Amino acid sequence: MDSYYICSRIPPMSRETPQPSDAEWKVLHALWERRKASARELLDDLSAEGWAYTTLKTMLTRMEQKGLVRETRRGNVALYQPAIERRNAQRDALATLVERVFQGASGPLIAHLVGDKQLSSAERKALEANLNELESEDGE
Repeated sequence: MDSYYICSRIPPMSRETPQPSDAEWKVLHALWERRKASARELLDDLSAEGWAYTTLKTMLTRMEQKGLVRETRRGNVALYQPAIERRNAQRDALATLVERVFQGASGPLIAHLVGDKQLSSAERKALEANLNELESEDGE
């Protein structure tokens, strides 16, 4: 059977936490690296985006309302930290992608990744090793 048509399914994402927008992903990545940061620190980290301070503050407020970040105060300074774990956010985003683009089947996604010329040799070997490990676990 052609591996492209394997119909493994990734469980649908929980609707409790909404998917971050592209800009929110950038903020989350910066926060995952720092663990906790002020808006000024984030603005420095994200300087390539060209965002105004007020834009970032508005985004952080909305992200807190969505449950993506938490705000704590140290004196007059608001500090932000991710309210979701990187791995969980990535899993949910991948599940959404698989559902939307590959109709819930992860096999075609994997076949696409393996066939992608941008995937390095090391990444392909790691993917193959992961698949072999899963196959041996299924055989037990």
